[in-house]
Amino acid sequence: MKIIVVGASGTIGSAVAETLEKNHEVVQASRRGPVRVDMDDNASIDALFETVRDVDAVVVTAASGKLTPLNSDNDFTRGLQGKLLGQLHLVHRAIQQLRDGGSITLTSGVFERPMVGGSFGALVNAGLEAFVAHAAIEMPRRLRLNAVGPGWVAETLASMGLDPADGTPAGVVARSYVEAVEGDAQGQTFRPHA
Repeated sequence: MKIIVVGASGTIGSAVAETLEKNHEVVQASRRGPVRVDMDDNASIDALFETVRDVDAVVVTAASGKLTPLNSDNDFTRGLQGKLLGQLHLVHRAIQQLRDGGSITLTSGVFERPMVGGSFGALVNAGLEAFVAHAAIEMPRRLRLNAVGPGWVAETLASMGLDPADGTPAGVVARSYVEAVEGDAQGQTFRPHA
């Protein structure tokens, strides 16, 4: 298969690209690099699909939502564009461009317990997962739509100076994306666990 991995330079994206490259042609897309895309910019998403053609699957690992205080209106609004609306725009474009039977895999997320600054992420992640479950039944041409909802990633925790044992290694998280792409699931959210 020919697969675009959006966010391929990130912690999860690089692990997903590396794992998929063992059996597939992978186009690595990110804000920096030869194939550029910015999930905050719909025109950039449009340009991606104009540049890269004949694609079987798209995996989005680029959209992240930072911890955002509840009283921060601007951060909430800005975060909605990339994490939620950017992924929705990508789905609309991918539907038009993917080969029949293709696959789209989005990234949501999960917080094990409520935390300060987590309300934005919880809102967007729940919205994405509900969207995937409902939009999957409307997908044309046998296209499949799924999401992966990782919790904390071990490498991310380590980079924050926290205990990586409380997270799932990126390589383990990557296997859930591969399962979404290579399998036959439709409308599912995968939860990676070590």
